[in-house]
Amino acid sequence: MDLDQLRTFDRIVRDQSFTRAAAYLNITQATASMRIRALEQLLGVTLFVRGRTVTLTDQGMTFLPFARRIIGTAQEAREALRRVERGRIAIGSLRSLVSPLITESLLRFQEKYPGVDVVVNEGRQSQIAAMLHEREVEMGILCWPNLDPLIVDLVPLMIMRERVPLVVAPEIAARLPARPSIEEVLELVPRVISLRWWQAEPETAAALVRMAKTSVDLPTGPARRLALKGQGLGFFVASAIADDVAAGRLVEIAPTDFEPLHRDTAMVVRSLAALERDMLADFIAEIAVECAKIGVILDNRLEALRPKVA
Repeated sequence: MDLDQLRTFDRIVRDQSFTRAAAYLNITQATASMRIRALEQLLGVTLFVRGRTVTLTDQGMTFLPFARRIIGTAQEAREALRRVERGRIAIGSLRSLVSPLITESLLRFQEKYPGVDVVVNEGRQSQIAAMLHEREVEMGILCWPNLDPLIVDLVPLMIMRERVPLVVAPEIAARLPARPSIEEVLELVPRVISLRWWQAEPETAAALVRMAKTSVDLPTGPARRLALKGQGLGFFVASAIADDVAAGRLVEIAPTDFEPLHRDTAMVVRSLAALERDMLADFIAEIAVECAKIGVILDNRLEALRPKVA
């Protein structure tokens, strides 16, 4: 069974004619007939009822979706190979960091590499680890240190520490003293918003949930909207609510009996050989610029590593 046989089969089904299908494929009718006979012999069935119009047998109707699936897969593979020829980069990032880290860096990267395809996948820690494990992505942005047992041989290129402040709506903040206790805060909010920013939840965040009258576990988008409406408070990664804080839509508070929280993340690769691709190394360098804007850089190995593999 080969693709020429399958394409001929599909074309005859579409045109209901060997003659028209042969003309479309720019082959002789004898060649079209020969391909179908060979296919039928291979499958051990008759695919067409031949007559003034050509129709499918029951076996042909059963085989048709499988044939088209094979043709479609071959086309997808061919397009993927064409994209690789002109350049392709695939990275995976924690969902909360796609917007603050990737948007501007991608714009600068595309100015330098306008013909390169870029794929950015987002997800939770375990999903990014799985993408790296399966080599679906070349670089990942995830919590650090990585505790996922699926993949333990990751090489950190840059480690960033970002604040995770406790925020409330301004109408709630206005009713609080300058340095409130957590009990005073909880008296004014109906619920605590729990967001899974960490691989292992810090005791401070877990204690807040235990003390609350009610809590809700939400993704960033709906959690942010709940906080904006004054319906809860929660620990938000600073970059996720920076615009809201700057505009006064949310207010950071620092209860006297709760210590500040942070989250460490890293850009990682499976092997330093990934940096041998100048395109990928340049994209990582652009992302590093954005990392420095939103957090404190704890470890930057890019400058030391790049010359060694260049």
